[in-house]
Parts: sequence; structure tokens; C-alpha cells
Amino acid sequence: MMVNVNDLLSLFIYAALLTLIIIFIILGIKLIRTLKKVDSIIDDVNVKMTKVNGVFDIIDKTTDYAANISDKVISVISNFINVLLRKKKGNGKDGEE
Repeated sequence: MMVNVNDLLSLFIYAALLTLIIIFIILGIKLIRTLKKVDSIIDDVNVKMTKVNGVFDIIDKTTDYAANISDKVISVISNFINVLLRKKKGNGKDGEE
């Protein structure tokens, strides 16, 4: 009983292909599981970022409000100083004449 080399080679190729298909199926299943885990992690990060964005919006509005108030206070003080300096310049000119 003689085994044909072609038959033996084709049997080896079929076994190798079957092994590769099984390996690819296993890798595909693991890849799908990993992608599901990554997707859930990304969803959690997005939820946490929206919460943090709310806090940053509050901080941003508060700093804008504080900046507006400080600008108004500085404007009032500078106007008051300008009025005082004008009065002093006006008094000096009147005293010389």
C-alpha cells in the first residue's frame, strides 16, 4: 500500500488551513471581547468628562464675573484719580495767574 505524495501534501495543507481557521476564529472572539471592554471604558470616560466640563464651566463663569467686577472697580478708581489730578492741575494754573 503506497501513499501518494500529492494526497499526503493535500491532507497536510487541509490540516494547516483548518488550524489557521480555528486560530483566526479564536483571535476574532478575543478581539471582539477586547473591543467591548474598550468601548465601555470610552463611554465611562465620556460620562466623567461631561461632569468635569460642567465644573470647568462654573469656574470659567466665576472667573469672568470676578474679572468684570475688578475691571469696574479699577475703572472707578482710575477715574477718581484722574478727577483729583485734574483739580490739582486746575488749582495750580489759577494760583499762577
